[in-house]
Amino acid sequence: MTDSELEAIKVAAPTERANPRTFDIDLRSTLDMLKLINDEDRLIAPAVRAVLPELAKAVDLGVGALLAGRSIHYFGAGSSGRIAVLDAAELVPTYTIDPQQVVAHHAGGVAAFEQAMENVEDDEATGAAEALGLGEGDLAIGLSASGRTPYVAGALRAANAGGAATVLVSSNPLAPLGERVDVHVAVDTGPEAIAGSTRMKAGTAQKIVLNTFSTAVMIRLGRTYSNLMIDMTATNAKLRGRLLTILEEATGRTQAQCAETLTAAEGDLKVALVCLLADASAGQARIALQSAGGRVRAALAELSTSRKEAS
Repeated sequence: MTDSELEAIKVAAPTERANPRTFDIDLRSTLDMLKLINDEDRLIAPAVRAVLPELAKAVDLGVGALLAGRSIHYFGAGSSGRIAVLDAAELVPTYTIDPQQVVAHHAGGVAAFEQAMENVEDDEATGAAEALGLGEGDLAIGLSASGRTPYVAGALRAANAGGAATVLVSSNPLAPLGERVDVHVAVDTGPEAIAGSTRMKAGTAQKIVLNTFSTAVMIRLGRTYSNLMIDMTATNAKLRGRLLTILEEATGRTQAQCAETLTAAEGDLKVALVCLLADASAGQARIALQSAGGRVRAALAELSTSRKEAS
């Protein structure tokens, strides 16, 4: 690689530059070394906040995709791909979504999740192949700290060609791919504490962005009531206990009342919640929820309106 090519990479990818604030990090004591890294980490949240308008557009695209019965797909390589896999996987038990609604594609597949396979990120053709099934109504989100990863570029290009909406999450405001997508969420985290180690600030920023994105999408779809998880899958004793805790916090009723109502609702937390908040039967709650698309607040409003009309 020539000097001019190396310089082009540095200009295009801020995360590759040497950080002037940590040039002597290898000479510091352990505590001072940690302080330097922590000082860099403190820059992440403000950088994410600066791109919330773009992230909001991405959330609206995601909500639209799922409401239309389509899907959201993440594409990433290396640390970015691993972060994508984690976010998608955790949505299933947390919000009881179909695993096919939010799908993560990691360059190199399962093998690359467990062991670094740096060469796979340069495979643009594989990225394109994995996005071939995406079409109008779907959403493709590419994660690339530099904004130029070939695997991600291939996936976004194919998704765009199929009619899907596209989003890029990068740490490079001048990312080449940024001009080819519908929304570019460019979190300017700057140079890493260790030059080029994008599993650090850039990776943390990507995790924050994806967690925020997917959580906001679930909230918009009515998968929460207030700030409580009401669509979670209770697969163990701890989580079954949490169902009662959520009912108690949301309704102010006793644990005994909540347990009795949850049993009558056949373990359906949403049905039990509507029963307690609207003093409705399990049957009435189910019908209201079905009519409201599973949204608790809308179901409560519908029951209230029906009672006023009947009185």
